[in-house]
Amino acid sequence: MLQNYIKIAWRNLVRNRAFSAINIIGLALGLATCLLISLFILDELSYDRFNEKAGRMVRVIFRGTMQGGKMNEAHVMPPVAQTLKADYPEVLEATRLRMGGAPLITVGNKTFRDASMVFADSNFFQVFTLPLLQGDAKTALARPNTAVITQEMARKYFGTEDAIGKVLTLKGSTTTYQITGVIDRVPVNAHFHFDIFVSMASFPDAKAPSWLTSEFFTYLVLPKGYDYRQLEAKLPQVVEKYMGPQFQQSMGMSLAQFRKKGNDIGLYLQPLTDIHLRSTFAYDLSTNGDIQYIYIFGAIALFMLLIACINFMNLSTAGAAKRAKEVGIRKVLGSVKMALTNQFLVESLLLTAIALLLAIGLVYLTLPFFNDLAGKELRLNFMANIWLLPGLLLFGLLVGILAGSYPAFFLSSFKPIAVLKGRFTSSKNSIGLRSGLVVFQFFISITLMVGTTVVYRQLSYIQNKKLGYDKDQVLVLPETWLLGKKEDVFRSQIMQDPRVVNVSTSGYLPAGPSNNNNFMIYPEANSTQLVKTLRYDVDYNYIPTLGMQLAAGRNFSKEYGTDSSGVILNETAAKTLGWTSSALGHTITNTNNEGNKGTYRVIGVVKDFHFKSMHERISPLIMVLGHTEGAVIVKVKTKDITGLLASLKTQWNQLAADSPFVYSFLDDRFNDTYKAEQKIGRILGIFAGLTIFVACLGLFGLATFTAEQRTKEIGVRKVLGASIVSIVALLSKDFLKPVSVAIAIALPIAWYVMNRWLQDFAYRIDIAWWMFALVGGLAVSIALLTVSFQSIKAALMNPVKSLRSE
Repeated sequence: MLQNYIKIAWRNLVRNRAFSAINIIGLALGLATCLLISLFILDELSYDRFNEKAGRMVRVIFRGTMQGGKMNEAHVMPPVAQTLKADYPEVLEATRLRMGGAPLITVGNKTFRDASMVFADSNFFQVFTLPLLQGDAKTALARPNTAVITQEMARKYFGTEDAIGKVLTLKGSTTTYQITGVIDRVPVNAHFHFDIFVSMASFPDAKAPSWLTSEFFTYLVLPKGYDYRQLEAKLPQVVEKYMGPQFQQSMGMSLAQFRKKGNDIGLYLQPLTDIHLRSTFAYDLSTNGDIQYIYIFGAIALFMLLIACINFMNLSTAGAAKRAKEVGIRKVLGSVKMALTNQFLVESLLLTAIALLLAIGLVYLTLPFFNDLAGKELRLNFMANIWLLPGLLLFGLLVGILAGSYPAFFLSSFKPIAVLKGRFTSSKNSIGLRSGLVVFQFFISITLMVGTTVVYRQLSYIQNKKLGYDKDQVLVLPETWLLGKKEDVFRSQIMQDPRVVNVSTSGYLPAGPSNNNNFMIYPEANSTQLVKTLRYDVDYNYIPTLGMQLAAGRNFSKEYGTDSSGVILNETAAKTLGWTSSALGHTITNTNNEGNKGTYRVIGVVKDFHFKSMHERISPLIMVLGHTEGAVIVKVKTKDITGLLASLKTQWNQLAADSPFVYSFLDDRFNDTYKAEQKIGRILGIFAGLTIFVACLGLFGLATFTAEQRTKEIGVRKVLGASIVSIVALLSKDFLKPVSVAIAIALPIAWYVMNRWLQDFAYRIDIAWWMFALVGGLAVSIALLTVSFQSIKAALMNPVKSLRSE
């Protein structure tokens, strides 16, 4: 029986090539999209789960609220790990990481770069599941000046030689590290990625008793089944006991007094598996994902699959008239409803199977492009994932049943007498259902179109908004500390180039990775109100090089010997400190961790500029005069950028021949800040286009069905003198009704969803009415183009043919 079902299904598929092709293409696109997004979501959810202890690991984080802004940091103080391990028996293990930057590595007479380094406690490889290919995880980092490197770095530095026992030297210093272990690599789905792990015993500050300095990423292992919130509830006691006395000594007030002023600070816990998707911390180890996008893409995958299934239903029922007599004859000859239902379900499963094979092919073809778009390394590997093939087969079976169930029951319910007499009609309920399905398709498509429009407009707004500084034609030359005493010579040589407008030396940059320091200050000497600001160490040329504008006062100048104790505030800092009329001449007091005070006088106020992502509001900032090695900022004015870079490289090589010349542009660093949003915008745009395309296939199905049902009506109208234009208008009007309903439903929902998304930006666009008008007009135009083919075809039909049987 099954063989007969398959044979009949194949014959019908071949006989109705056009409908079959549209069905298969629509389903294949839906399945391929769903499969791609599923791979993306599974990858995002897999982060850090490769660790054997992942389910019971947490990270200690720091949060605080005070005048001047919030502190939300992923790293904590040096003693936190050891203190929690000693004081609380539920802390089975504690380990730390501390960023080591990307230093230049010297091996023999060769210098290498692009390797990221981190300091790690001796038990790090016992806590995290990063098996060593060579060396012992228990002892590899036990001694100072030892290091574990990845296999890739071992091959890069030593070729085919055994790396164990070899020595790495940091460029610009005499520090050396002996290699005691080699790991394969840090998995892609980890929240940190480093090439060199150096013993924490090599870092002097690792044993510092300070509870007021941080920068140590701290991880704890808890017992199985233990609720981490129980330990988190005890952390305020730790803050009071250990941080409280140091806070009193440094700030001149107790934590209780500090909190009475509306401030607060504390330690909290974050599950390891939440770090990638639920982190919004400053100074994290890498750029993380966002759980909101998982929900968005999951909804897109589901809706795309539903749209494809709806297409199948619409197109199958649209072709019902062609199968009506077949069903009638089968029933007259004795076929029962269940047999006919099974026949149509087999046809549905056959089409789904072909669509699934095509979808898998499409996924293989588009994965490289999708990986490039999403910044992933996704693979469809049936050998590595045994569950994948059975899962896809089960998925295809469910889709086939879902898509084919309604057409199967619909077609098998025809009454043979009515059909064979030529009185086959569809009920108002079935027509209403098909129209409702088209409404749903266009509702999803229009919502995605609005979302894509808003995302692109917001990104355009960010890129074109006045930032308060000039990011165009600004070169950043990092790691100039490698020049040592020759840094000033290099800077002087740059200034002599007529293509260079100005040069500044500072590691504090308004875009991209930058030095950052919290600066706790009191307005005026006797004030008790502590204010959090950020501190930038800059030179005399910093403000003019970046094109910043002064709102009041003056810039730092060599003509004033007292400027070493002068500061320049941004406008937000002046307002936060309560100096709304004039901040000039006021003093601020800063207390360091040892309780020593420093007093500074305000000599200028710079207009607010954006030095963080536009997800955050501009916070208080204070500039102090100081020479900070690390980066040279060059403002240029020339079309000959290539020639200028070649000249700078020549000058660099003359001063530091064994160190590579590296540069970046400030506007590129700015754009990199919004890479995640740019990727989301592009992906949304692609999926919006796909949903529109597939939805139009559904509209085409409805148009085909309606035209076939009204063939005789159209013939009568033409005989009575109706024009082709009036008939096309008549049919198109009916087709546009579900699209209009979809627009009316989609626009307010899209406005609400995108307005919520925009709330994540401190600086954002207003959703204008023309965006909805544009999307609505585009949807109507696409619908008209889709149905016009069938409408014109029906209007041009010879009425003699349609009325011949009457």
